[in-house]
Amino acid sequence: MGTRAVLCGYYGQGNGGDEALLASLLQMLPASVTPIVLSGNPAQTHDRYHVEAIDRKNPYAIQQALRSAQVFIWGGGSLLQDATSAVSPLYYAGLMALAQKLGLKTIAWAQGVGPLQRSFTQWMAHQTFAGCNAVSVRDHGSAAMLSNWGIPFTLAPDPVWALESTPVEGLWDLPAPRVAVNLRSHPQLTPARLEALTQALITFQKATQTCLLLLPFQAAQDLEIAEAIQSQLPGVSHILQLEDPQQLKGVFRGVEMAIAMRFHGLIMAAAEGCRCFALSYDPKVSNLMQALDLPGWSLAEIPDDPNAISQTWLELYANGEALSTDQIQFQVDRALIHREVLETAIGE
Repeated sequence: MGTRAVLCGYYGQGNGGDEALLASLLQMLPASVTPIVLSGNPAQTHDRYHVEAIDRKNPYAIQQALRSAQVFIWGGGSLLQDATSAVSPLYYAGLMALAQKLGLKTIAWAQGVGPLQRSFTQWMAHQTFAGCNAVSVRDHGSAAMLSNWGIPFTLAPDPVWALESTPVEGLWDLPAPRVAVNLRSHPQLTPARLEALTQALITFQKATQTCLLLLPFQAAQDLEIAEAIQSQLPGVSHILQLEDPQQLKGVFRGVEMAIAMRFHGLIMAAAEGCRCFALSYDPKVSNLMQALDLPGWSLAEIPDDPNAISQTWLELYANGEALSTDQIQFQVDRALIHREVLETAIGE
């Protein structure tokens, strides 16, 4: 009969990074495991990955799924954080507690823990992780938090490093060289800063004659900005809205350089051998910049002068280095440790 596992994360919500985590998790699950994915869009999840999918907001369906399963996996990413909402950690912790109560093996997989600003959320996160059969985390900050709580864990790079990428049809027909740009809405990406970045992109494009690919990872937060920038660009540009995370990663195969805010945008670009420039809106992005020694700024550090911005980009474009093949392979091999965590925990 095999093992049934309920997979829970921010899936089916139109976010390229979270979809990439789901695709990586499905790629790493032992072959004997049948996944049931809790999704915001079950039909789309079923069609894309050919797996059983149920509505993440349907309590009855979730309870049925848990009762039919032996394993519960909290899929990757920053699920337990209260920066965006106080309700979201309650949802994830509540499901984990229910799975533990029903006697399922529970795995917190490839987690980025925090930020946790409220003492109640910290307490709840501590309790929930303490009840897991296995925990893997993707960054040193999360590792430090679990160490403080005395909870055993495995630390490995984000699983998306190891996601198999697929080529994007028509990409090679677009003029080369190509540069990818990914920005998302954020309170610190003020109109003035966005304007400075846009002017810098205009100057950069004029100087390099590059084709700019604007890559929204989540339409709700990224598309409007991409359209606003594109309307002002003097040269060739394209907005690529890719739903398939493996294609999203595959775009970066045909790109010389990436300027990105999103965490998984930077990982995908670095993994495919692009030069990367990071614009950090979150500790997870800053931690990644530090770990990989990526050039970039936090949003608050963006220079006011567009020429200073474009000069920095031109310098990277002309003389910057991508990660070496060995460095990329090291990250990929280490990211596959998350697969071993699944095999060991489910096989026990």
